[in-house]
Amino acid sequence: MVLGCCGAGKSTLAKKLHRKTGLELIHLDQHYWNADWVETDDEKWPAIVEQLAAKENWIIDGNYSSTFDVRLKRADTIIYLDYPTWRCLWRVSKRIWENNGITRSDMAEGCPERFDWEFIHYVATFNLRKRKGLLKKINSYQKEKSIHIFQNDKEAQQFLDNLT
Repeated sequence: MVLGCCGAGKSTLAKKLHRKTGLELIHLDQHYWNADWVETDDEKWPAIVEQLAAKENWIIDGNYSSTFDVRLKRADTIIYLDYPTWRCLWRVSKRIWENNGITRSDMAEGCPERFDWEFIHYVATFNLRKRKGLLKKINSYQKEKSIHIFQNDKEAQQFLDNLT
């Protein structure tokens, strides 16, 4: 289970984990968003995630806090990219600039990259609003799960390099 602010590199790390382990890769954004950036109905979303998390083995990237518990119960490893806000904003800005109008491989079909002030605000305030609660939730599983919290790409890469 890979968590972190938008722009931290969840999908990138998840793809690298997939290549290294061969486990099925599930990008939650591909299942949540519908064409033209239409969100999945709040009542349908938990069942979708329940079905995805019920699979035998997986790597799931994405936050979607309403379904944390479903995924946390099934995950054996939790990775949190605890990156600074400035880095996430930089990466999101770069991603928008480089991919504007293009649908990325980790996104749902029909959801091209675009500039969105609401999204930028979400990224800018993520660590202030979400970080503490995320860490508390993750740490509550400390005794039963393998938890890895990375502050930068070097730490994440060292983790990947040490996987067998």
